[in-house]
Amino acid sequence: MRVWICAALSVLAAATPGRAADITTIEQIIAKVNGDIITRTELERLRKQTEAELRQRGANPQQIAAVMKEREADTLRDRIDQLLLIQRGKDLNINVDAEVSKYLANIQLENKIADPEKFQAWIREQTGMTFEDFRQEIKNSYLSQRVIGQEVASKVNIPRSEIEAYYNEHKAEFVRKERIFLREILIATEGKDPVAMEKKARDVAARARKGERFSDLVRDNSDAATAKGGGFLEPFEKEVLSAEIIAATWDKPKGHVTDPLKVPAGWLILRVEDHHKEGQASLEEVEGEIRERVYGPRIQPKVREYLTQLRLESFLEIREGYIDTGAAPGKDTSWTDPAMLKPQTVTKEEVLNQSRRRRLLMIFPIPGTNVYDNRKSSSK
Repeated sequence: MRVWICAALSVLAAATPGRAADITTIEQIIAKVNGDIITRTELERLRKQTEAELRQRGANPQQIAAVMKEREADTLRDRIDQLLLIQRGKDLNINVDAEVSKYLANIQLENKIADPEKFQAWIREQTGMTFEDFRQEIKNSYLSQRVIGQEVASKVNIPRSEIEAYYNEHKAEFVRKERIFLREILIATEGKDPVAMEKKARDVAARARKGERFSDLVRDNSDAATAKGGGFLEPFEKEVLSAEIIAATWDKPKGHVTDPLKVPAGWLILRVEDHHKEGQASLEEVEGEIRERVYGPRIQPKVREYLTQLRLESFLEIREGYIDTGAAPGKDTSWTDPAMLKPQTVTKEEVLNQSRRRRLLMIFPIPGTNVYDNRKSSSK
């Protein structure tokens, strides 16, 4: 419906050529994807969003420019991909409301914003989007992932024999230095009562030792930047750790929780997640890494094949001057300009004649129609 409303506006604008100088283009439709449209403003917003994400990751202007140049050609393709997956998800009646609500609740908890209105205002400040639009973006993302998982990924199987073969062929890549894997909870003291914060840190450490889920304790208490990722830290080699942390963690078993350690920012609680000894890593240690290495190159072509098939089954038009780099071979996506459609005119006399003919048909039914057959039957 949205496509045809916009098309109608284009026709009305074109119908007044004498006032062409007074017409200002406020938006331009770039592509039509079944019942949805993609606008020029939308593509520009996606580009700005990508730039913002790159800046958040610490990329410098030169790196941002290089990445944007590389992705520029695929911006339209990626948006078409997303719309096709969202539409397919709706056709399959996939419901992701529970996942979306859980995701938003986790963000709210991580940032310690209890008031719903304040949380929505915070979302607007952080993203530049209304809370409703942000929620819809998250929903679309989950929906797309579920479709790919259900329609594509579930059909890609990597047998363990293949994992073992890869391991044996690439053993040299899995020779490791000794490393320890840790998670952290930081209880910050800046601007707070230091005595109260020390007490809190010792209480949190005690609760962790008693078996409370460490991820929950991280989420509810940690002031570290790693809190959003569950408190996980990059693996450490021994030489980069302080003597105090080595003494507290290095020879401890998995699951060990340290006493709170005093650091400049406050109190640090560490949990030992794993410890890899120096030498050849076992298959069990690297199986997940190998699976990702093998799975990635295999799934991507399958996803592209699936999206190509969705294109073949869809109504798709792209404005001249724009290119879908994921276009399906042989699929005609030529743009139909509504302004070029000739309006059909009907005179007043023709309308009256049509009305008169309809009245006559009610009196004298046409043979072969239900009305005629019913009358004929009733007359017998």
